[in-house]
Amino acid sequence: MSKPQHPRGLTDSEAQAITRNIRVSPRKLNEVAAMIRGAKAQDAVATLTFSKRRIAQTVKKTLESAIANAENNHQLDVDRLVVSHAEVGRAIVMKRFHARGRGKSSRIEKWFSHLKIVVAEQQVAKAKSEAEAA
Repeated sequence: MSKPQHPRGLTDSEAQAITRNIRVSPRKLNEVAAMIRGAKAQDAVATLTFSKRRIAQTVKKTLESAIANAENNHQLDVDRLVVSHAEVGRAIVMKRFHARGRGKSSRIEKWFSHLKIVVAEQQVAKAKSEAEAA
């Protein structure tokens, strides 16, 4: 017997992509994720393309994966997609040491992060109201 199927947590107009164990601290990743929250999907891709942050390319790949999931798996219109959520979470922390003077040592923590991007199809309320007025 197999496990019962887990119900889908998103609505029918949403798609997501998750990237786990990214080698950057959650604080730095959250700064890049904040740039794209609430933006149109195409504008967010353009913003990440020209960002100077190193981690922006990984965020861009995750966003493009979410857009592809929306188009191919859920048949959503790519031109109406908006980044509804960009969640950043803590992952593992690698602990290393750094040799210091006089036989002492100090601890170095190398943080990892998780990234979850959810894109949603924006409702076209303006087009409907204009069509009714005409």
